[in-house]
Amino acid sequence: MAINLDAVFSALADPTRRAILARLTQGDAPVAALAAPFKMSQPAVSRHLRVLEEAGLISRTRQATARISHLEAQPLREATAWLAEYQRFWDERYGQLDELLSRLQQTQRKEQQP
Repeated sequence: MAINLDAVFSALADPTRRAILARLTQGDAPVAALAAPFKMSQPAVSRHLRVLEEAGLISRTRQATARISHLEAQPLREATAWLAEYQRFWDERYGQLDELLSRLQQTQRKEQQP
């Protein structure tokens, strides 16, 4: 399954959806359990679940009359891998900045010596 990073990051942009994903790290849950901590209707939570499902972040199944949501971690892994490229970039840039500051401090110390 191809991961749509735009959909993943769009889904993760909402704090309610991030909270739902955090809850699902503890295990599968029905809509009612996912809706309980929020001051919103179950249909509103269901809309958030639909966004998460369309982004591939959750899957949903039916058990009797309940819709059970399950965390699908693969899209998060791919988003993390994408972000890791930028982490390496910034680590390198900070390393270069550290080297420059060190050289400037050494030059400053030399200039201050009598």
